[in-house]
Amino acid sequence: MTETAQTPARVLVNAPKTAKRGDVIEIKTLVSHIMETGFRHDTSGNLVPRNIITRFECRYDGAVIFAADFSPAIAANPFLTFFTVATVSGPLEFSWTGDNGFATTHQAMLTVA
Repeated sequence: MTETAQTPARVLVNAPKTAKRGDVIEIKTLVSHIMETGFRHDTSGNLVPRNIITRFECRYDGAVIFAADFSPAIAANPFLTFFTVATVSGPLEFSWTGDNGFATTHQAMLTVA
């Protein structure tokens, strides 16, 4: 996992390590991130700057298989579940990007038999 955020993100990924060719596999991801919608005011009445995750991508063997763009209504710790078909052995690469230079990645290998 690599990170370029001021506060390290905790990433949890639940993806199978092995699958049979043609199997539909379920992938679950969760990232912990201190979020701020940009609509809240501090005790002095100043608007607290927005700080959200704005994009998630999952690449399988180099190709984007799932992507999502987020808005201020996203949960503080976005949990995503999606499916794909196991076709070849290769890496599953997960990336999250956001405001204030936030970026974190995670990789898992999938072996297809």
